[in-house]
Amino acid sequence: MNLQPTAPADGIDPARLGQAVTAANIPTLIAVLYQLTGDDRWLSERYQPTRSRGMDDNATGGLSDEVQGEIRAATVDAVIAWADGQAPALPSLDSRELMEVMEFTMGEPVPHEFGPMMAEVMGFDETPAPHPAREVPPDFSVIVIGAGIGGMLASVRLTEAGIEHVVLEKNSNVGGSWWENTYPGAGVDTPSYLYSFSFFRHPWSTHFGKRDEVQEYLENFAAAYDLRPNIRFGTEVSDVVYDDATQRWNITARDGDNTLISLSSNAVISAVGLLNRPKMPPVPGLDSFSGDLFHSAQWPSGIDLHGKRVAIVGAGASAMQIGPAIAGSTASLTIFQRSPQWIAPNDVYFSQVGDDVHWLMDHVPYYHEWYRVRLSWIFNDKVHPTLTVDPEWTEPKLSINATNHGHRAFYTRYLSDELEGRPDLIEKCLPDYPPFGKRMLLDNGWYRMLKRPGVELITEGVTEITETGLTDSAGREHEFDVIIMATGFHTDRLLYPMDVVGRSGATTREVWGEHDARAYLGITVPDFPNLFIMTGPNTALGHGGSFITMLECQIRYIMDALSQMVDKDLGAIEPRRDVYDNYNKSVDDAHASMVWTHPGMSNWYRNADGRVVAVLPWRIIDYWTMTRHADLSDYLTEPNAAKNAPITGNHRPR
Repeated sequence: MNLQPTAPADGIDPARLGQAVTAANIPTLIAVLYQLTGDDRWLSERYQPTRSRGMDDNATGGLSDEVQGEIRAATVDAVIAWADGQAPALPSLDSRELMEVMEFTMGEPVPHEFGPMMAEVMGFDETPAPHPAREVPPDFSVIVIGAGIGGMLASVRLTEAGIEHVVLEKNSNVGGSWWENTYPGAGVDTPSYLYSFSFFRHPWSTHFGKRDEVQEYLENFAAAYDLRPNIRFGTEVSDVVYDDATQRWNITARDGDNTLISLSSNAVISAVGLLNRPKMPPVPGLDSFSGDLFHSAQWPSGIDLHGKRVAIVGAGASAMQIGPAIAGSTASLTIFQRSPQWIAPNDVYFSQVGDDVHWLMDHVPYYHEWYRVRLSWIFNDKVHPTLTVDPEWTEPKLSINATNHGHRAFYTRYLSDELEGRPDLIEKCLPDYPPFGKRMLLDNGWYRMLKRPGVELITEGVTEITETGLTDSAGREHEFDVIIMATGFHTDRLLYPMDVVGRSGATTREVWGEHDARAYLGITVPDFPNLFIMTGPNTALGHGGSFITMLECQIRYIMDALSQMVDKDLGAIEPRRDVYDNYNKSVDDAHASMVWTHPGMSNWYRNADGRVVAVLPWRIIDYWTMTRHADLSDYLTEPNAAKNAPITGNHRPR
């Protein structure tokens, strides 16, 4: 493994480098400088950054202009020396060294157990993706359902492993939810340089990418890895049925001409995601409205909201992005809020990344990696320890522990400052449940939008849609030209609306019920051999972070399982019932003490019975560790029926 970054043959222009470092993240430069020079003085008290405030990236490190200038000047010298042929003093750091540098530049303790995962982010530990040791039989194949982020990632890894596969995608293009959600303001709430594949870079134009650029990135990814020949677009799967006799899955789908097609494979990877089936509430009169009424995920092409009286039903993540994007053009905007959200400030939410930062990412060794490592801490697991209920805490309603109460005070001050002069809005917007009880949202101008003339926030529910508008739960009638239903997705109906039939003839709905999906590691389920679920139950992220990281964990595990099937000539694997039950008990036990089960609010993480079915109770580092290797002792295995292999060990008798 070559950890030596390649210096440019023609050196580096000192003037260009000097200009670029003026836009650099200072804590990131300190890490780069230490690695290039090996000089311990860069880890001395004079250069110690402060702790990041909330979720910002602490661009200055809280250091004086003088100290920042020293760091920039020394970086210029070190990078020029490297470009002239001087090797980095520390081309690699071991786990302990890495965490010492990370703790110093973060300005706070970081558990050293994160070392191996951060080493992978840095490229110090480039463990290859699992692939079979022996040649893959020509009749071994996989069907992937969905060509969003997870499905495309699966296709890349299957291709690398030499496994025949086809991806079935109901849309006409790649991208999944990013292809479908075209509403104004759509974008990520995780930094772009973290919400991206670890192995495929992009010069992001903003720190938080908007929908069109994210979709462009995904299309570029498909092109770079030549994925389109593996994808059948306009093909929607309806039935997935396991045949115990052949150890194969039989798939029924409809193509763009509504023609039924049938396919068969040894294994199925579901990559349909959680946020792909819009949820409309059971409100009477949905078909009676004479104007335009639609779900936010089904935004009509070409609709003009200029001068219109517009209602948004819902005040979650989608509504928060739509509202500020349209408020300046509508005649009026009325938002119906069932429950307020906690909203965090971010210093760079609106900021352009800029050419100087792009230049640093491309030309300064280790800069991109250290910047991503910082984001991986700030937005992934940093907050997780504060989300556990302290049983001795005496404030049972507003917070769950002392640190969480401090979060409440911080976010309340921010809300009050943003809505200064509007006590009515402060009362409506201040949540009465603990911070992080729902996914923390980033302020994209929501509070400022609420203060605009012509914008009204109503905290009543919607009881009926009428021909001219809607009626709220206080009995008041409102007239509108357009009603936008920002009412979320069927996040608790996993694999909906497909019928997935297992070995015993039971469907996943019959095994789970309509709203109570469970899986071992969120990936595999007893009675459904060789079925692997990406974005499975209890794998979404409630505490923050990039879900692409989770998908990379899942596909590594799946590829390890498939590779072992090929190498050991197995026809079927499915998780042992005791392993599955014990895992899900541990999930429920962990959630019982987490903020997401707090009775003070509802969220899309829980089903109607109150069980958390969507989000992960663990830290990302825990899940990363759990999914490094597929241990087949956790599984019942069957030899390949076509080879009449003997039954041994943990094999299921046929």
